[in-house]
Amino acid sequence: MVCLGRRYTAVTAAFLSRSLSSIAAVLALLSPLAAHAADSGTSDKVSFYFAAHEDDWQLFMNPTAFEDVLGGAAKTVFVHVTAGDDGLGTGTGGRRYPYYLARENGAINAMRFMADADRAPIAPASGPMTFNTHPIYRTSYRNTIGYFLRLPDGDALGTGFAGTGYQSLKRLADGTIDTLAAVDGSTAYHGWSDLVATVRDILNYERGRAPLVQLNVAETDARINPADHSDHLMTAKAALDAAADIDCVRRVYYVDYASSKLPENLSAPERDMESAVFAVTLAGVIAFDQGTAWRHYDSSFIGRNYFRTEEPQGRCRATPAVMAAKP
Repeated sequence: MVCLGRRYTAVTAAFLSRSLSSIAAVLALLSPLAAHAADSGTSDKVSFYFAAHEDDWQLFMNPTAFEDVLGGAAKTVFVHVTAGDDGLGTGTGGRRYPYYLARENGAINAMRFMADADRAPIAPASGPMTFNTHPIYRTSYRNTIGYFLRLPDGDALGTGFAGTGYQSLKRLADGTIDTLAAVDGSTAYHGWSDLVATVRDILNYERGRAPLVQLNVAETDARINPADHSDHLMTAKAALDAAADIDCVRRVYYVDYASSKLPENLSAPERDMESAVFAVTLAGVIAFDQGTAWRHYDSSFIGRNYFRTEEPQGRCRATPAVMAAKP
């Protein structure tokens, strides 16, 4: 998570104050990637964007995501792993609506905005679907799909918040806790393998028979993406673990917080695309009576899109579809 959190502003600023040891070295690692990740896409692919929090893909993975929605992918799936609740759980923080629902509304608005480019809105579809026995809230709008697992925000270092029992993805992954419960009480995951198996079922269900899957995650190499948020890294780990045995996966790794130390690299039209999606996201949060932090994040992250790509090995071919259940 980057914007909006009441405690994240100070923590993020501390992280970003640690300048990269060598911006030139980072750029050298990323230099072969002059084009955007979506440029190498085809209409035969399903593109998955794994976000720890409900504004991550808008800030760090755009305009790649927008380009996929506009036609770079047959379907674009946004998987939001934590509730981004900033330790509030289902609380409102003194506002009219729960903070986590405001953030979800921002992400949903952003997905619809991209899908509706130059078109009139249509009726959306949403509701829980069951994967690996876990009900997960799913939205569907044109060629976009959204998932909201609503797991507790783990705070920047992965220690969790008192308000949600110090639960976090990191603590589940390292075995410090055995169970991680969704903030809305919808389900609980018993061990890291349970969460990974659930994510794998989502991947298989949404990919259908598509020959190519593109997995968009936070950069896991600390040389390129130093001092990133624990939830970003753990979300990437869950996605990568889930996709480990899936054939024909293109893995795209994005620089997150550290991108603020890198120069802007988007053209004016590309920056407009990224900025517009982020603005729509914040408007959705405001509509649910929660605050935003446009200026800081606009100046820190908008105009930047840094990533590296690992192409799939071997032959890509259509696969059998996997069924999911409605509760």
